[in-house]
Amino acid sequence: MASETQLAKIGLAGTKKGIISIMDVKEPYGAGSGDVVSIGIALNGKDVEWKSHIPYANLAEVIKVLQEAQK
Repeated sequence: MASETQLAKIGLAGTKKGIISIMDVKEPYGAGSGDVVSIGIALNGKDVEWKSHIPYANLAEVIKVLQEAQK
């Protein structure tokens, strides 16, 4: 059974109530599955409309690409 821990809640630019929710999710796909970072977008601040699961093994590369995109 997956367990989630909130890591951060960030205001979503360009919205009045939107948030970006970042969670640590343990065993998201059942026992023995790898842990992930979950990034969710809720335009109204409550209901997540979009969600991505990023395996921790890919996190460094994703961060690198995001930092490049920011330039």
